[in-house]
Amino acid sequence: MTGNVTHLKQLLEPEQLANEIATMYDDWNNLRAGWLETIKETRDYIFATDTTTTSNSKLPWKNKTVVPKITQLRDNLHANYMAALFPNDNWLKWEGYTEEDSVRQKRRAIEAYVENKTRQGGFKETVSQLVYDYIDTGIALGSVVYEKDVVDLPDGSKKIVYQGPKLLRASPYDTVFNPVASSFEDSPKITRYIKTIGDLLKDAEVRPELNYDVDAIKKALADRELVATYKPADVHKARGIKVDGFGSVSEYYKSPYVEILEFEGDIYDRDTQELLRNQLITIMDRRIVIRQETNPMWIGTSNKRLTGWRTRPDNLYAQGPLDNLLGMQYRINHLENLKADVFDMIAYPVQKIKGDVEEYEYQPGERIYCSEDGDVQFMHPDTTALQADLQISALEQKMEEFAGAPRQAMGIRTPGEKTAFEVQALENAAGRIFQEKVLNFERFLEELLNLMLESARRNLEGQDLVRVLDADLGVEEFIQVTREDITATGKLRPMGARHFAATAQLVQNIVSALNSPLGQDPTVMSHVSGKELARIMFEEIPGLRRFTLVRDNVRLFEQAETMRLQQQIQEDLAVEGQVSPEPGGETAVEEEVVG
Repeated sequence: MTGNVTHLKQLLEPEQLANEIATMYDDWNNLRAGWLETIKETRDYIFATDTTTTSNSKLPWKNKTVVPKITQLRDNLHANYMAALFPNDNWLKWEGYTEEDSVRQKRRAIEAYVENKTRQGGFKETVSQLVYDYIDTGIALGSVVYEKDVVDLPDGSKKIVYQGPKLLRASPYDTVFNPVASSFEDSPKITRYIKTIGDLLKDAEVRPELNYDVDAIKKALADRELVATYKPADVHKARGIKVDGFGSVSEYYKSPYVEILEFEGDIYDRDTQELLRNQLITIMDRRIVIRQETNPMWIGTSNKRLTGWRTRPDNLYAQGPLDNLLGMQYRINHLENLKADVFDMIAYPVQKIKGDVEEYEYQPGERIYCSEDGDVQFMHPDTTALQADLQISALEQKMEEFAGAPRQAMGIRTPGEKTAFEVQALENAAGRIFQEKVLNFERFLEELLNLMLESARRNLEGQDLVRVLDADLGVEEFIQVTREDITATGKLRPMGARHFAATAQLVQNIVSALNSPLGQDPTVMSHVSGKELARIMFEEIPGLRRFTLVRDNVRLFEQAETMRLQQQIQEDLAVEGQVSPEPGGETAVEEEVVG
């Protein structure tokens, strides 16, 4: 037995670098225990169907109803964030930093390439998941990878299913970092993945940029098979730790899953006594290093980015919009169930029995027989609790305001008569919290989009065929994009939320100017370009440029074409009315031509 345990200890002995990373992961994971407990409670309230799964379960009430106000706030915020981020198809723009990088051909190639990859790679679906993280936990973590998915066809040929950069969601539950670092980019970070053995081997094949050491993976898998032959007691003696999510080390090694810890940043190697800068290290089973290299990103940082809803001073773990509303949700559930219990006590009141009373059945029309000193009375509760609806309504309205989701966003108009200008002005003012939060998220997407472009420049080989819409002709065409075509100095900018906020203000200003005395003055309007005004109102603002609605004097040409057609039809009718009938036929009826 002792020999078995000694051999097993040697087998499971972790490499020094792997041990450092595993220890760092445990330490940083313990530091965020309070934050994890908060978001767990928020999650319980979001998906609760009754109060037994929330902190309201401590209340002694008979009714267990949950008023899903937090759930409604979550759905409302998500719907409005997504509508603001992607108001139309033209939400992405390239801004070159030099004249050469701003030419139409370069801009067209970069925008077309990234738009195709975001559409094919499920970019919007991933952003939707990130928005849910942004609301539920207060932070959103995104990463960028380059994938080349190839399948073998029955005829022996190969087909590329997808090739290019892809946005991935990094779960806030599985990524740890130094919470007191100056910024997320400056902090080392460790991401935990739980994968099947098949998924791990597939990643090594489909994602060549991972650069996994295949021999190290094979050794780790062989060790797992060997450990599986030992008794559970031997494994516990050899290594007395637990792996998160598994009952024991023995159960982990016998399962079809593997734990991957991916480290990014600077780390001190005690074996070589040197500081390793900008490293990308991946360990398997918390003991074997399957990748160690300098981060290949050209920008010299990680491929992950983080944003927070309500940032904390000196703490990178931000607070979500729902976190400090849990007490109000608790209060709403408390009042709702208190009111329901009072209703039950009114409909089915408590009985007070005095003296000798014969057994009876509590039902309508029942007779109760009592002795001379016996009596039965019903204890009616105070009905003041039935006014709880007013308090609940006030709490719900406050929660809408505190979460940064104005009630107008749900189509509910605030009281009072207002002009169109007043409505627009109040809408803009009421939504400033919402606009600031969605602009913050859009800056986060801007960084991820530029990471996707950087990944494509670094990994694209040969040519890639992308679909592009010709703005002048309004037709689709396919162009070949190379690495040189998408290499330029500049930045990709998502214009969704900025367009969303700026559009309302722009429409308000234009309409106000046209309706003002200056807008009605012919001497002033003679200096205002009608073509530019038409282009802004019918193309720029509604995003209808691809339909080419605005062209120079197009309405005059269309009216002339209509008039020519009307004249031609009138001439044809006049000619038909003057044609003589054939011999023996019916008499022709002369028709009146309408001018």
